[in-house]
Amino acid sequence: MDDIRKVMVVGSGVMGTGVLSMFAAAGFECTLLTRDPTRVRDVPGGVRVVGVPPKDPPDLVIENVPEDLHIKQQTFRRLDDVYRGRAILASNASSLPLQAIADVLSHPEAFCGIHYYQPPDAFDYVELISVEQTSSEVVERATSALARTGKKAIHLRKPVIGHLLNRLQHALLHEAFFMIEQGIIDAQGVDLLAKNLLGPRMCVTGLIEQKDIAGLEATARSQQGVVPHLHHGSEPVPMLQKMVEDGMLGVRSGRGFYDWSGRDVDAVRRDAADKLSRILDIIREPAR
Repeated sequence: MDDIRKVMVVGSGVMGTGVLSMFAAAGFECTLLTRDPTRVRDVPGGVRVVGVPPKDPPDLVIENVPEDLHIKQQTFRRLDDVYRGRAILASNASSLPLQAIADVLSHPEAFCGIHYYQPPDAFDYVELISVEQTSSEVVERATSALARTGKKAIHLRKPVIGHLLNRLQHALLHEAFFMIEQGIIDAQGVDLLAKNLLGPRMCVTGLIEQKDIAGLEATARSQQGVVPHLHHGSEPVPMLQKMVEDGMLGVRSGRGFYDWSGRDVDAVRRDAADKLSRILDIIREPAR
């Protein structure tokens, strides 16, 4: 199994440049593929910026183009035509069907998903997603390359919309939005519990381990009592869709679930980033 040495990142947005910086810092030979190389600024030293895929194949390509299935399929068809299975092709898509991308390729065995969290340099983990055709060698080589950038791969053996993190996150949000819409609780109450109870406990014992510790008998009984009464609607909660239609976009418009007018949003973001960094430092401490 050959080591991955050459990495090409497709897309020069915030996520793409963040991913590129991590590979460059880890000593990989890096290329950035973007529609307009003349507009790219502040790339790490030694990174080659190009407007067309170089004929010499990289070992790994990580795509970060807009979250649109047609655009991503076009991008990967183009890369597949150029590299013909000689490069691992990975998509950073977060909410699109990866299998639908793989199925338009001539060499789907070289395709997988590599999903970073935002911001990409803050967290130690990424999701590595196999489609039906992904070879075991692709998984092994990608896992090894990610490890060299300080990232541990969480391997999803089958593709599902939203992968793991987004599915867990949206399951919580779907229930929370429904309860807010029904007048059961307000946004402040949801966040108070999430920040001060659910979040800290999950930081220490996770979601599943905590139930092992508490006892699965109690969890099984709770499932019987609670799950039938959860909001199982398959449509997005109308309240949120209406808020967006009315221009309530959060900090960008000055109002969302909270009133952001007159607040120093940059200071809020800095404070959140600082607290997250300190929490992650504690989580990274070796287990006793």
